Amino acid sequence: MLDLSFHRSLFVVSLLTLAGCSDSNGGSDPAGPSGPLPALQAVPDAVGGGRIVDASGREVLLRGVNVNALVEYWQHSEELFTTYAFTEGDADSIAAMGWTVVRLLVSWSRVEPAPGEYDEAYLDEVAAAVAMLRERSVYTILDLHQDAWGASLAAPPDEVCEGDSVPAGGWDGAPAWATFDGGAARCESGGQREFVPAVRAAWRAFFDDVEGPGGVKLQTRYVQMFAHLVSRFANDDAVAGYDLMNEPNAFDTPDQPLLSAFYENALAAMRQAEQAIGAPRRLFLFEPTAGWLLGFPAPPPFEHDDQVVYSPHIYQGGISGGTLEDGFARAADEASRMYGGAPVLTGEWGSDPDRAAAPDDDYFERHLAEQDNYRFGATMWTWREACGDPHKYAPARDGMVPQVWGFFEVDCVTNSITGPRTALTDVLQKMTIRYAPGALSSVQWSPDDSALDAAGDDAPAGNQLEAFVPTDDPSSVQVELAGLDALDAVPWFGGTLFRARATGGPWSIRITR
Repeated sequence: MLDLSFHRSLFVVSLLTLAGCSDSNGGSDPAGPSGPLPALQAVPDAVGGGRIVDASGREVLLRGVNVNALVEYWQHSEELFTTYAFTEGDADSIAAMGWTVVRLLVSWSRVEPAPGEYDEAYLDEVAAAVAMLRERSVYTILDLHQDAWGASLAAPPDEVCEGDSVPAGGWDGAPAWATFDGGAARCESGGQREFVPAVRAAWRAFFDDVEGPGGVKLQTRYVQMFAHLVSRFANDDAVAGYDLMNEPNAFDTPDQPLLSAFYENALAAMRQAEQAIGAPRRLFLFEPTAGWLLGFPAPPPFEHDDQVVYSPHIYQGGISGGTLEDGFARAADEASRMYGGAPVLTGEWGSDPDRAAAPDDDYFERHLAEQDNYRFGATMWTWREACGDPHKYAPARDGMVPQVWGFFEVDCVTNSITGPRTALTDVLQKMTIRYAPGALSSVQWSPDDSALDAAGDDAPAGNQLEAFVPTDDPSSVQVELAGLDALDAVPWFGGTLFRARATGGPWSIRITR
């Protein structure tokens, strides 16, 4: 027998009449958050896919962008700065995308500039960025970022490289005092930064857990530093969690179980730090090796709790071979099969921003659609990029004018911003479910951003759904609801938040424009 009770609540609302139901906040100014951001937690599910929920059980789709403003990058040119400051204007623009999270990059070299000494002034800068985002209802993931081990591995001026290799640039991550490269060559072949001999030697020392300054082993230092970072932010619900290490260089087969052991130790230290101050358990994001995009396996399972999130970087079809569809399928399979159905959040994805303007290239739209199909979290690379960023070193070294990525065009001849990348923004600023009233069973988005459908099987009565539509004219939108009522529209940084409350049980929403 068909149960008609669900369908009986279906109605179509023309939002021509909805403006009078909207919250009053002084015209078109964005509404402030209705309250503090609720703490998040993971709900593993090996069959349907893990999800991230808030304290009332609402599924939260963590979508957003990487921000590198606080990274300590190697500077390849004295005339060019490496990062842009993170400003209130940036935070406003991020909120205007409808996003719910920022992956905020922080550097070990700045957290712990000397062995066992932590720079609280630097962590104050981190806290200020978290606060700016919190004020706009945007969560933060604190990402201990590294690329090619650290800035101190740049080749000196007198480095002699053989064959077709060239002196390597530096990158970011580990402090010089934690870098043990054994005097290996600092020469790069074929643009392969991870295979610079000195980089590989530094990673070898880390996985071998060699003794460092003060007789303390390298991994012990790192885990202690991580625990200090956790302790500093453990009681802030706006910090959704921590990405322990960006793109670890574990290319040798014996290093895979060593990487998992490192994750296990760091997770235990994180939980001890939280327990010591009575804080809830936050999300622990862990990544496969940087070689994952080349087909290297996920690290073997390690002893973990239910608050872990698998975080591979799904760049397939963007900057690496393979298809993005295969990347999503592989990430989902590994999370369900190896880690108990942990949620997935791809910490990085993206491609040449010019692809967004190409009429016959739908890479960005397809990636966004797959994020919804799998209900994965995702943070795109990247918000801003500067001409002095080490990612721009190779073209500058080779006599070319670099092209930066990000949402802003920069002229690297004059080192000045020439304007926003409107084509990229137009693709990525999309209709999205920010909070579902319960668990999502499906999300379907039309790549032309004309329609969004979402549904779930069970939602507690009174839980609020929140969807973002990038329009400041709610009358241009139609909303069809089932199992939801009390619809209202709230201005939100040039867009509109549509909110409705679950009546209890199955629900669905369809938004068209």
